[in-house]
Amino acid sequence: MGIEFPYRLYLVVSQESCAGRSIIEVAEQAIAGGVDIVQLREKNIPTEVFVERAMLLKDVLDKHNVPLIINDNLEVAMKVGALGIHVGNNDTPPTGIRATWGAPHCLGYSIEYLEQLQTDQTKASDYLGVSPVFSTATKTDTVTEWGLGGLARIRALTDKPLVAIGSINVDNAFEVVRAGADCLAVVSAICQAQDPAKAAEGLRNEIEKAL
Repeated sequence: MGIEFPYRLYLVVSQESCAGRSIIEVAEQAIAGGVDIVQLREKNIPTEVFVERAMLLKDVLDKHNVPLIINDNLEVAMKVGALGIHVGNNDTPPTGIRATWGAPHCLGYSIEYLEQLQTDQTKASDYLGVSPVFSTATKTDTVTEWGLGGLARIRALTDKPLVAIGSINVDNAFEVVRAGADCLAVVSAICQAQDPAKAAEGLRNEIEKAL
C-alpha cells in the first residue's frame, strides 16, 4: 500500500524559474492561490547550497502544511526531511531509493513509455509523472510528448495517481484533468506569472471545475 497522494496543484520551482524573485516569495504566493504541494528542482548547484535552499523553503511550507518534494537528490531529501523525492529515467531508480530510504516517504517517477507501467520501478512508485503532456522548454530530455490521448491511455492502464506536467496552463488545465490527471504540475504558468497567486488560483479553479 503506497502513501496517499491527495494533491491537486503541484508547483515545481527553482531559483532560475522565478523571474528574478525568490523561491520563497513565489512559493508563498502560489500556496495562497491554491498550490498544495511543492517540488524543489535544482540541477546545477552544489549539494550544500541545495540543502540550504530546501531547508528555507521547507520552513515556509511547514507553516502552511504544504509538503516538500525534492527532485532527484536523495541526500537532500533525507537531510531536510522532505515528504518525498521525484525521479526520472536518467536519475536514481525508485527501487534503489526504496532500498535506501524506504517507506512511508512519497516517491514520484516520470514515465516516458507505456511499457514502463509494468516495471518494478513503477511498482515502487507512489505516483507517476506523465511528462510531458505537451512539449515544454523547461524539460528537453524527454522522449514522448503524451498529449491528451496518451494521458488517457495511461489512465486506463494504471490506478496510480497521475501528475501531468508539460506546458500546463489555465487554458488547458480543465481538459488535462478530464483526460485523466489527478494533479497538475506547473512551472512557468506560475513561476513566470506577474501574479503567482492569481495564476495559481486560476489553475485551481479549472481543476475543481473538471473534477
